[in-house]
Amino acid sequence: MSHSSPLIADDIESYLKEHENKDLLRFITCGSVDDGKSTLIGRLLHDSKMIYEDQLAAITQASKTSGTTGDAVDLALLVDGLQSEREQGITIDVAYRFFSTDKRKFIIADTPGHEQYTRNMATGASTASLAVILIDARYGVQTQTRRHSFIADLLGIQHLVIAVNKMDLVDFSQARYDEIVAQYQEVAAKLHAPDIRFIPLSALNGDNVVDASQHTPWYRDASGAPGATLLQLLESVEITHDQNLSDLRFPVQYVNRPNLDFRGYCGTLAAGILRPGQAVKALPSGKTSAVERIVTFDGDLDVAYPGQAITLTLADEIDISRGDWLVSAEAEVPLVVGFDADIVWMHDTALEPGKLYDLKLATRDLAGKVTAIDYQIDVNTLEHRHAEHLDLNSIARCSVELTAPVPVDDYRKSPGTGSFILIDRLTNVTVGAGMIHQPTDSETPYEYRAHDSKANVVWNRTSVTQAMREQLNGHSGKCIWFTGLSGSGKSTLANALDIELNRRGYHTMLLDGDNVRHGLCKDLGMSEADRAENIRRVGEVARLFAEAGIIVITAFISPFRKDRDAVRALFDDDAFIEVHVDTPLDVCEQRDPKGLYQKAREGKIKDFTGIDSPYEVPPRAEVILKSDIFTQQELVKKLIKISV
Repeated sequence: MSHSSPLIADDIESYLKEHENKDLLRFITCGSVDDGKSTLIGRLLHDSKMIYEDQLAAITQASKTSGTTGDAVDLALLVDGLQSEREQGITIDVAYRFFSTDKRKFIIADTPGHEQYTRNMATGASTASLAVILIDARYGVQTQTRRHSFIADLLGIQHLVIAVNKMDLVDFSQARYDEIVAQYQEVAAKLHAPDIRFIPLSALNGDNVVDASQHTPWYRDASGAPGATLLQLLESVEITHDQNLSDLRFPVQYVNRPNLDFRGYCGTLAAGILRPGQAVKALPSGKTSAVERIVTFDGDLDVAYPGQAITLTLADEIDISRGDWLVSAEAEVPLVVGFDADIVWMHDTALEPGKLYDLKLATRDLAGKVTAIDYQIDVNTLEHRHAEHLDLNSIARCSVELTAPVPVDDYRKSPGTGSFILIDRLTNVTVGAGMIHQPTDSETPYEYRAHDSKANVVWNRTSVTQAMREQLNGHSGKCIWFTGLSGSGKSTLANALDIELNRRGYHTMLLDGDNVRHGLCKDLGMSEADRAENIRRVGEVARLFAEAGIIVITAFISPFRKDRDAVRALFDDDAFIEVHVDTPLDVCEQRDPKGLYQKAREGKIKDFTGIDSPYEVPPRAEVILKSDIFTQQELVKKLIKISV
């Protein structure tokens, strides 16, 4: 419905032309249950004279049976049209209403406040530029207030109007209003929205909705002038700069070929400005051409802007089909098979990592799966929590893997090409919505790294990263490398450290020199070359454990400096701790727990370290232990300080 304008009676064509050129604001009302969202919209339409007489008569009659305002007309019934909504007095589905004023056209989405219908709220917010978040002045900021604020921010809404409603029930108290503003400022500090405004109102009585209230003389703007009403805010909010006009994105929805002489590519311009003659590139093929015409039902355009449904013809015949993108010829858009995304789960059946879903990304349909849930977001505190699955209305940062490489954008850069939905493959039900956070840089899950392997291999990136494993374990992975002469006490101290760390809740693995020669290195002897290979293998295994977020403890003589340095090079600087158990040879030989020194002296063992093979002392060990001077308890205490 349009506003009442004298031009309608005097010059209908001028009115229609004027009406056509107004800009359009899509906004939603949201907040907790019974905060007055539907009543606010009804009051906004009523006081701005946007309700037909028959509509008013209908809701007047319905108020007698379903109303909640006594003898007065229940304006909430204007948008709560479902029978179940009127019976329960809550909004269940999203209700849309159109109206206009002299300055602007509006589409309102009245969204549910109940947690059970949060998915419907997210649906309404997905196309909105502004959100009116209502707060009941009696109760202040509630869980759903935080949830809806976070979802609105997650969906890229840049303008938030925090409407403190039902001020009449707190006697229009400025102190109470200021208290609620302070409460919400704590929430706002964790949001990205650059434009947040506050307004006190009473939707039931119309205070500060369309007309300024006489009950809030203290309500002022920053300059000291009387504060704007809700309608004034909606009419004046600047939204022209919200759209991305710099990065051209045109997802092809349909190839129009009515005859042999015309081939057009139909779709909605998602971002950027398009003109005839502009050089463009098709993705994923990478073929280039130039725009020949911008065709619409009303004739060709000289320029197209985001949101316009258009048909393009190109100067060259190149292979383009549904799901392909047209971008600027010089644009560098990654083709990826995976990305990180914030997912809002919208179904009673939980999201299962590893399960294959159908994805709809812009105009492309393909299959994919959530390979990992990086963390779930607590909407009350915005803290990150570990999660194995996602239940209804949960929100989480996830890693998504696709079955084919496609172009994607960051959602905040281009919502139209940075968002997707997840569809159950059996029921065809939409179960989730996602906002892409960070595309993966590579087209494939492989990296071509320099290596000296004799096999023709590439490096296969894992979807579950070391950081994710460390977050799950609660500590970082590292290698604690014990080195020293036989009998120095390496194995004893390594085992004691393993016990103590395990007792404290750390995830550990102990690799002992003798034990690995029973399996991993049973084919190796004690020659210098074999001993070097023994250490190389153990170093590679230790790195795998560390990448799994585990503290791996090794106890090896490892007499040669170059072998230990080669292992050190496998780790980051802070992830490798070399522990030199510096025990004199005579003490080690006196201990001789395995009788090896005696056999070496008798010539029964060749190349034994300390007797007929050298031990190269570590020049830069992080820790030096004197097992002949200090007790085991004292040494373990010292080790704990550098291990965690």
